[in-house]
Amino acid sequence: MNPTAHQILDHLATAIVIINDDWLISHANSAAENLLRISKSHIVKRQLSEIFTNAGILEDAVEIAKLRNASHIEHELQADTISAGTLYVNITFTPLGSSTLLEFQPIDMQLRINREANMRAQQQTNRELLRNLAHEIKNPLGGLRGAAQLLMTELDSTELRDYTRVIIEEADRLRSLMDRLLGPSRPPRFAPTNIHQVMERTRSLILAEFTAVKIKRDYDTSLPEIQADAEQLIQAILNISRNAAQAMQGEGSITFRTHIARRVAIAGRQVLLAIQIDIMDTGPGISPDIINDIFYPLVSHREGGSGLGLTIAQSGIHAHQGNIDVESQPGKTIFTILLPLSQASVASRLV
Repeated sequence: MNPTAHQILDHLATAIVIINDDWLISHANSAAENLLRISKSHIVKRQLSEIFTNAGILEDAVEIAKLRNASHIEHELQADTISAGTLYVNITFTPLGSSTLLEFQPIDMQLRINREANMRAQQQTNRELLRNLAHEIKNPLGGLRGAAQLLMTELDSTELRDYTRVIIEEADRLRSLMDRLLGPSRPPRFAPTNIHQVMERTRSLILAEFTAVKIKRDYDTSLPEIQADAEQLIQAILNISRNAAQAMQGEGSITFRTHIARRVAIAGRQVLLAIQIDIMDTGPGISPDIINDIFYPLVSHREGGSGLGLTIAQSGIHAHQGNIDVESQPGKTIFTILLPLSQASVASRLV
C-alpha cells in the first residue's frame, strides 16, 4: 500500500494490522498501538506470533479469508497479547493480494455489560427468594421464642430453665440472621458526602478491630462530593475491608485508593464520570471456584463466615446506582466500587 493509504489508516478509530504471506506485520495504525499497548516500531516487521501468543487462531482465520477470497469475521474472539493481556474482540480478516488486513473491534465493554446485567438479574431473583424464605422463617421463630419464654416462667428447675434459655438465644440468633438476609431496613438517605470522610471512618473502625493490619491510603483529594448515604457506604466498605482483614488473619496490609473513572459501564449504561474506590489486600486470594458467586447470599470463602457481608455491601452500592467487581489472585485481591457522579458534579469537574 502507498503512504497515502497508510496515512488514511492512521486516522481511523478502528485498530488495523496488516500482515503478509509470511505472517510478518507490515503495518499497524495508531489505534492498533493503543489497543495492543505497544508502539508501532515494536509491531512492524515482527511475526504475528511475537505479538499474539495464540496467533494460530488468527492464522487459521486468515487462511479461511484467503480461501474464500472475501472478508471473514470471527466474533467474540479471545486474543492473547504479550503487551495488553487478553483482549476480547471481533476481527474482520480481509485479503488484499499478498497481504491480509485485520480489523479489530473490542467488545470487552459489551461483554462486561452483558455479564453484569445477567448477574444483577440472577442476584435479584435469588435475593427475592431468600427474602421470602426469611419472612416465612421469622414468623414461627416468634412463636417459638414466645413459647420458650412462657415455659421458662413455669419451670422451677434451674437446669430446665437453662434449656429454655438456649432455645430463646438460638431463636434470637436465627432472627438476627433473617434480618440480615432481608437487607437494609430503609432506603438510602442521600446528602452531599465526601467519599474520603467515609474511607477514613471505615479505616478507623478496621484499625480498632484489627490492630496488626496496616491500611495504606492513595486518595485523589480533588474528587467532588457525591449524593450518597454515608452510613450505607461505610457499611459496604467496612464489610469488604473486614473480610479482607479476616482473610489475612488480622495481619498484612489493605490499600484504600480513590480516583476518577471515565466512560465506564454501570448497570448496563455508559457513565461519563464515576468515582472509583479500590480496596486491595495482600491476603491469600479468593478461590476461582467461588469468585463468580461471592456476592450471592450465604456464599463465603472463609470458614465460619455467614456469607452475607458482601451481599449487604452489594445491595448498598446498588442502591446508589453503583457497582462492585472483584479480581483476585494469591497475594492480591482488589474489590472495585464505581459510584456515578451527578451531572452537576460532572459539569464542575469538566470546567
